[in-house]
Amino acid sequence: MERVRRVADGAAALIVVVVIVTVDGGVSVPTGWLWFVFPAGAAAVAVLRRYRALIFAACAAFVASVSTVESAQLGLAAAALVFLSTGSDPARRPWLGWAGGLAGAAGSFALALVQQRGPYEQLFLLVGVGYLLAALLRSWARASAVTREAAALRGHTAWLEQRTNLARELHDVVGHHVTAMVVQAEAGQLGPDPAAALRRIADSGRTALRDLDTLVVHLRDPGAEISVSQPPRLSDIDELLAQPLRQSGVAVNVRLDAEPGLDEAGALAAYRITQEALTNVARHAGATAAWVELVRVGAGARLRVSDDGIGPPRAPVRGSGLLGIAERVSSLGGSWGLHPRPGGGTLLEVCLPVARP
Repeated sequence: MERVRRVADGAAALIVVVVIVTVDGGVSVPTGWLWFVFPAGAAAVAVLRRYRALIFAACAAFVASVSTVESAQLGLAAAALVFLSTGSDPARRPWLGWAGGLAGAAGSFALALVQQRGPYEQLFLLVGVGYLLAALLRSWARASAVTREAAALRGHTAWLEQRTNLARELHDVVGHHVTAMVVQAEAGQLGPDPAAALRRIADSGRTALRDLDTLVVHLRDPGAEISVSQPPRLSDIDELLAQPLRQSGVAVNVRLDAEPGLDEAGALAAYRITQEALTNVARHAGATAAWVELVRVGAGARLRVSDDGIGPPRAPVRGSGLLGIAERVSSLGGSWGLHPRPGGGTLLEVCLPVARP
């Protein structure tokens, strides 16, 4: 766009030079006075850039005011100077070039009437054309700048979204596996079969390493899909998410509707939210029992994860886990809340819109 602007300004300047150099008479002042336009224009370009629009507007007014029917080609120079003034004007609504060109054209018209010679009405049209062309170019440049800015913002937004998704996956997936390893290690110390606990810890560790490798690959190549070994299927909640808590002595009851109506994105959100909630039960609740319920309720799917532990803190801290839950629910247009459970403990309730009515 800047190249187009320079070419247009160069063409306008060339028109001014050619017209003034070739005019040989028919003006209302000595022809040599027109040459003062050149040093004024050079000063505007090289030294007085702040006053460029004003200087070009004054030159347009001068050239237009001294033109006559006999020097009709000066109208082109006036139009070109109006173009240069309008294009250089930093104001949102440029008016200096327009006002200068009109003032010069009006002066030339009045002088022609006083001297009783044919007035040069076309000068007004040429000034208008010069202003219109400059205004169109400014509008095009502004639209191009807005388009480039919007594209850059879209790219930055996509990058931030990728980083946010990656942070959620890192917290939900790897954090869950590490928590499961800690829970299994603690349970294995008191259980009758420490060797089985060690095998489960090793399995969880290998899964965590595979998922971590996948996320690191995505960090190095943002275009790569985030794909982890943990399958985001609702049917795996009972075995993959609840089983580590059962092995640590927490009784987990899972109830899932066969058709909750969630699409792939909704099912993934429900799975990850359940994963985070059960991880929090294992880490913080001190519970002996937990319940997971996903049922269809009217036009939505309701997910409840509750426990009989110590209950939510009086002022819950919105750490990475709760922030991830809020982001997932918000992205789908749902709602959620963290409440004390009747009878003691914590209740996480999430409502997600269904894809199939």
